[in-house]
Amino acid sequence: MARDFLMVGAGLSGAVVGRALAEAGHRVRVVEARDHVGGNCHTRRDPETGIMVHVYGPHIFHTDDEEVWDYVNAHARFRPYMNRVKTTARGEVFSLPVNLHTINQFFRRTMRPDEARAFIAEQQADRSILEPHSFEEQALRFIGRDLYEAFFKGYTQKQWGCAPSELPASILKRLPLRFNYDDNYFFHRFQGIPEEGYTAMVEGILDHPNIALRLNTVFDPAQVGEGTHVFWSGPLDGWFGYDLGRLGYRTLDFERFTYRGDYQGCAVMNYGDVEVPWTRITEHKHFAPWEHHAGSVCYREYSRAARPDDIPYYPIRQVAEKALLTDYAARARKERGVSFIGRLGTYRYLDMDVTIREALDSARATLAALKQGSRIPAFFHPPL
Repeated sequence: MARDFLMVGAGLSGAVVGRALAEAGHRVRVVEARDHVGGNCHTRRDPETGIMVHVYGPHIFHTDDEEVWDYVNAHARFRPYMNRVKTTARGEVFSLPVNLHTINQFFRRTMRPDEARAFIAEQQADRSILEPHSFEEQALRFIGRDLYEAFFKGYTQKQWGCAPSELPASILKRLPLRFNYDDNYFFHRFQGIPEEGYTAMVEGILDHPNIALRLNTVFDPAQVGEGTHVFWSGPLDGWFGYDLGRLGYRTLDFERFTYRGDYQGCAVMNYGDVEVPWTRITEHKHFAPWEHHAGSVCYREYSRAARPDDIPYYPIRQVAEKALLTDYAARARKERGVSFIGRLGTYRYLDMDVTIREALDSARATLAALKQGSRIPAFFHPPL
């Protein structure tokens, strides 16, 4: 028997779950507070230059999940794209992730891979730190003070608004150190960007006769009809009106500027020096190297603590936030008729491919619960 479902949010989570339920014959309504679908991976053509702009910051799709890769390619034409990040530090431009070129350039050496590995291990890395507890300790043990202070300390302080010694070691584990000249930022087999942007892809996912979409619509509990199950992809604490307090996020401010020509020669230029107030500059025409534009659109990015009216980007997940998260998650599990999904609904940092994987799994779990006559879970993927 067909059921009614309400997706709050037209980002990747709501779109993918809604599409799967619609294809199974259920009625799906999607409400979105913004004037576009796609959430923070929204893209649009810049009216001045015609460049495809990643409005809320750049998104490069990368995954080893073949099913997810096939899924997104069924809804958009992906073009190959390799993320090659550069960083300006101490008056020079270096390659990221830290690789053999970075090491040789920084130390003014011409080391081979085995020589560089031994050099870092024996002359740079702090092996007295046996069990790193902070980002700083992890960096000092992993790459040593010189590389850490040049490439990670200032950038991290600007990105997170606190000393790296106050951040967990797990953050740095996502940053590789390579002893070859590979400057591909990601390891994954499948990497690309949709030719017509992410918004067109999400519009394609939502294009189904069983899906009704309403933009510029703030969720109102009165919209939930009797027997309708809600999938909430908004902030977890927002479902409860933030009555226990707000979970902490970092947000981003963007300073747009244009340039006649090629401003920096790459899509992403980080700035590692703490004296430079922005974390990076993105030049968006380089995210679509198959296109050609005489002009250029660039954005300086500034990171700061999110205020109530800001767009939440990165969950902080420090001790205080995790304590508050525990309380909200316990309340959420007692709710009926609602499931919390996605980055905001579970207060976790998720790459796009993981978001889609979890959404597909959540939809399948929902269909299984309906078939078995059991309760649809509040969380398909626990926030803690």
